[in-house]
Parts: sequence; structure tokens; C-alpha cells
Amino acid sequence: MRQIEDRINGIVKEMLSDFENGRVIDEVKSFDHPDKDVIVDIIYSLRRIIFPGYFRNKSYRVYTVRNNISMLLEDVIFKLIRQISIVLRYDEELYDISETDLAKRAEDITFEFLGKLPRIREYIEMDVQAFYDGDPAAYNKDEIIYSYPGLFAILVNRMAHELFLLKVPLIPRMMTEYAHSLTGIDIHPGATIGKYFFIDHGTGIVVGETTEIGNNVKIYQGVTLGALSTRGGQELHGKKRHPTIEDNVTIYSGASILGGKTVIGQGAVIGGNAFITKSVPAGAKVSVVNQELRYNYGESKPVNSVDADDSWFYVI
Repeated sequence: MRQIEDRINGIVKEMLSDFENGRVIDEVKSFDHPDKDVIVDIIYSLRRIIFPGYFRNKSYRVYTVRNNISMLLEDVIFKLIRQISIVLRYDEELYDISETDLAKRAEDITFEFLGKLPRIREYIEMDVQAFYDGDPAAYNKDEIIYSYPGLFAILVNRMAHELFLLKVPLIPRMMTEYAHSLTGIDIHPGATIGKYFFIDHGTGIVVGETTEIGNNVKIYQGVTLGALSTRGGQELHGKKRHPTIEDNVTIYSGASILGGKTVIGQGAVIGGNAFITKSVPAGAKVSVVNQELRYNYGESKPVNSVDADDSWFYVI
């Protein structure tokens, strides 16, 4: 036992020495860190507010919507003010202000954000309708609200985006990355997304920070709306790096649309696996030339080459 204790003490001493190298990973901040578990709780409390008849906290013995929403809002307000107060310290301009002033600023931001909830609900209602209208596999809207990962990712993004616009550090990204970890859908909170947005299947979708998406846009799994190059690193911060997708566009699975100057015009259809770095005019249909398919029936029959039927592409 003595030998093990000595070895443990040796490792502790070595680690403490390693912490003194002045690297980012060695930094001990003088203020609190945001609590991921609390941020996740806020997400689910807000979801209960947005869908009051669908997601209820069973620990509350409440029988009226008014009382339920009042308790949820009080809980969100308390937690969000605290978490925003913490992350505002990441703003260098606010690093040295008093705790009182910081709390007041966090309170103002919290109430301004909560004032956006009716607008978020308006957009989510239209998103649910877009999912139902766009997916023949959906039997009803309850199925979409309870189970579709795409809707959850959009919901979290719409909440996080409002906090992003209010210049809240860290928390918006923590929210969307939580949704990303659950759904495989990576939408940066800075992305601007219009009404009636439909994500089908969703896994592997990436939507970059400066992406602009119009109304009635439909995106399938594996789509990337990304930057043409990130070699500039932090020099590109704040610049338009990601594409603009105008109204009524459909983007099929596996397509990559890259670049801040790239605009996909209204009503365009982008076929699966397309790689696009230049703008596409309104109404255009872009597809990859079909690969040759080879059918080998064994030694007794020759190999046949067949052109694939591309009529599927135009069916939306």
C-alpha cells in the first residue's frame, strides 16, 4: 500500500509541475464556467414552453397551463441569468465590470430573449408543417414533434440563434453542439434560417455560421453548407464564408455547397453528391452525371453496362 501511495504522490507532483507551463489547457480562470448540465436543462424547459401540451415535467403537480408556464419561466429565468452572467466575462469589454452590473445586463438579455419565444413558436409551427407536408412517411404531426431529430435540431438552433444575435458568448454554441451530439446535425447558431424549413433524415448535415437559408427550403442527409476554404483561420472570423440558399430550394443527399459568394437561386434543385462552389441561377436543376453501372452475371454471361435512369432527380 505504501508503495502505491508513493507512486500516486509522484504522479500528482509531476502533474502539478506540468500545469505550470502557461498553456491554454493549464489556464485556471478567475470566474466560473458555464454549466453544461444546466444549459441542457434550459433547452428542455424551453421546449416544454414551446410545446406546452406535449412535454411536461411529471414532477410538477400542476393542472393549468398558466401555472405550469409560470413555474417553467421562473426556472429558466433564474438559470439563464446565472449562466449568462458567467459567460459575459468572456467578453473582454465586460471582464472588469461589477457583479451587480453584470447581473443586470444578464437579466436584460434574458428577458429580451424570452420576448422572442412567440416568434420562435411561430417558426416552429411552420417547420412542423413543412416536415409533415414533405415526408410521406410521417403519419401525424405528433410523431414529428416527439421523434424527428431534424425538428429537434432546428428547434435548438432557433433558440440558440436568438441568443447568438444578443451576443451571448458560449451558450448558443453549447446548445447547438448538444443537439449535434444527439442528432448528427451540425447547425451553427449564427446561421440564419427562414420559415418552413425541412430536414429529412438529417444525419451528417453541416450548416456553417454565416449560412443564410430562405423560406421553404428542403435539405436531405449528408448535405454540407460550408466554407470554400478555412486556411485563413481567425483572419476569416466575421466574414461571409458560407453560402446563401434562397427560397424554395431543394438540396438532395450528399451535396456540398461551399463559399460565401455562392448563391443558390430561388426554386433551384441540387442533385445528390453535387459539389458546388459557384452560384446557381434561379430555377436551375443541377445534377452529377450518372456513373456507369456494371452488372456481372457470372462467367456464362457478359458484363453489361447500363445508364442509370435519372428521372428520380426531378421528383420532389
